[in-house]
Amino acid sequence: MSGAALGLEIVFVFFLALFLLHRYGDFKKQHRLVIIATLLAWYLCFLIVFILPLDVSTTIYNRCKLAVNSSPAESNGSYVTLAPSKQKCFKPWSYIPDGIMPIFWRVVYWTSQFLTWILLPFMQSYARSGGFSITGKIKTALIENAIYYGTYLLIFGAFLIYVAVNPNFNLQWNQLQTIGIAAANTWGLFLLVLLLGYGLVEIPRSHWNGAKRGYLLMKTYFKAAKLMTEKADAEENLEDIMEEVRKVSESIKYNHPLRKCVDTILKKCPTEYQERMGRNMDDYEDFDERQNSYPSEKSLAKLHKQVIYSVQRHRRTQVQWQILLEQAFYLEDVAKNESSATRQFVHTFHSQEPENKIIQYFYTPTVEWYWECLLRPWFYRVLAVVLATFSVIVVWSECTFFSTKPVLSLFAVFIQLAEKTYNYIYIEMACFLTIFFLSICVYSTVFRIRVFNYYYLASHHQTDAYSLLFSGMLFCRLTPPLCLNFLGLTHMDATISHKNTQPTAYTSIMGSMRVLSFIADGFYIYYPMLVVILCIATYFSLGTRCLNLLGFQQFMGDSEMTSDLIDEGKELIRREKRKRQRQEEGENRRREWKERYGNRDDSTRSRAVHTDQKESSFTETNANRPLSKYTRSNGRTERDRIELLQDAEPLDFNADSVNDDPLESDSGR
Repeated sequence: MSGAALGLEIVFVFFLALFLLHRYGDFKKQHRLVIIATLLAWYLCFLIVFILPLDVSTTIYNRCKLAVNSSPAESNGSYVTLAPSKQKCFKPWSYIPDGIMPIFWRVVYWTSQFLTWILLPFMQSYARSGGFSITGKIKTALIENAIYYGTYLLIFGAFLIYVAVNPNFNLQWNQLQTIGIAAANTWGLFLLVLLLGYGLVEIPRSHWNGAKRGYLLMKTYFKAAKLMTEKADAEENLEDIMEEVRKVSESIKYNHPLRKCVDTILKKCPTEYQERMGRNMDDYEDFDERQNSYPSEKSLAKLHKQVIYSVQRHRRTQVQWQILLEQAFYLEDVAKNESSATRQFVHTFHSQEPENKIIQYFYTPTVEWYWECLLRPWFYRVLAVVLATFSVIVVWSECTFFSTKPVLSLFAVFIQLAEKTYNYIYIEMACFLTIFFLSICVYSTVFRIRVFNYYYLASHHQTDAYSLLFSGMLFCRLTPPLCLNFLGLTHMDATISHKNTQPTAYTSIMGSMRVLSFIADGFYIYYPMLVVILCIATYFSLGTRCLNLLGFQQFMGDSEMTSDLIDEGKELIRREKRKRQRQEEGENRRREWKERYGNRDDSTRSRAVHTDQKESSFTETNANRPLSKYTRSNGRTERDRIELLQDAEPLDFNADSVNDDPLESDSGR
């Protein structure tokens, strides 16, 4: 089993990252380099979280070996050994051979740092660029990142000059490397505590509120009102951009040098706008530089960038609106079925997507009723209590992990108790649950946060390239300080435990933080205590109230604006529900009519065609005969009879199909 656990986790984490990226990204429409870079960033960060417990168990085993093999004189030397067991140390099932973990961590860490500080910022600018060639996009990205890269180079250059001039400093390359790592971890820890303080409170509270059906329904109505406003704004913005594209397309003719740029812009427009613009083009007209003023390539690149953004935003709001409607309809069905005497879940609308037959076989309407109306609320309450307990333990440990005598951090107590008996399964499970909960609190906040329309992770393949790359940057900057914070909570970091024991392979590549004592003994120790203040602020929704005061509507039960938006959203959902009911009723009537009169319609149409052929042959044979004075033309009668025979389709009333043209209404009698 040596190294097998490492290989299995590497494969599992890859498919986990691929699954999440497929949920948020769009593999078919987005650039392959964007998908690969984001997948690599997510994969490396998740890999660190999953592999670190194996590093902890391997380190404890190595300490045990060292304690057993060392003599009493050696035990007081370079290593302060723990109380050795009288029995022989048992090798853990997930033991990783010596020399593998340092190389593995070094490759993973420096690759993630290269992504977050160099490659991903450049790709962000490249993805948002409106250039029409690879060279143009690279040039735009370099110009936009010149200030970004120049600032870091200036700071690093000034620091090197200060170290070279000051005789008191004699820093080597390893120490400079440690200072760079400490600077990156300090920036990441600053952001980590902010996100962690929000997630520790919001995750248990969201699960507790998930058990309240009325709360979820009211919040869905609130979201519907806000999303409708955003949807209307996106449609209006798209119309304005498409109008500019139309003007540019009409002014730049087929033989203009910039026509290729216009064609590239047109390919990014929706299909209906492309067809509309294609019908209005006059390609036979030549351009005349003396009579008209044409836009420059720079202005076309700016228009191209606006088209990409507006089309993506319009598509995202359309998909989110449909998803929100399904969610609102389902919550209303749950509220109706709670008082059902038959205890079978009845849906108002059938699912538009085909369901799996295996799921239909096991997840019957009766099982669905018991889960949705009876078991699910209690499950969410129990889960919320468990998560709240974990949050309290994390807050307590963040405030007391610097204390080594006595040990007050609960996570350190659990690990040390398991270390005495060398129960590696318990050690790995405790470490995994701890770091997994911390990661969920931090990463879920990254997925929830929204910075206007510039950064927004939307599910169902609606996240743009800029947001995907930005999330990869955040993950790569947050994961290393998150792991160091976890090792500090469990006292596996020698900087925190103040013991000269063998460090983990992960902390060994970070170097000794004693080079910067004010960071190791000050910022790393006392700054995480700020999580208490952030948790209190999140519990009382201080951030939400501040956003409301600034004009950004947030869901608050005691707000008058919230009540108005809930009523507006409720009316929007009711309107969409009536519209869908009319559509389904019309489809059902058409289906029933086709099943009942389908054969009769076919025979009627065949008789009508036969009558037409007979009349046409009769007309041809009598074309050369003189017309009798008393002959009556029965063309009108035959034509009316044929129309009545052909009119087999029922007239279904639909508000969208009402026509005011009297000629068309006469033809459909």
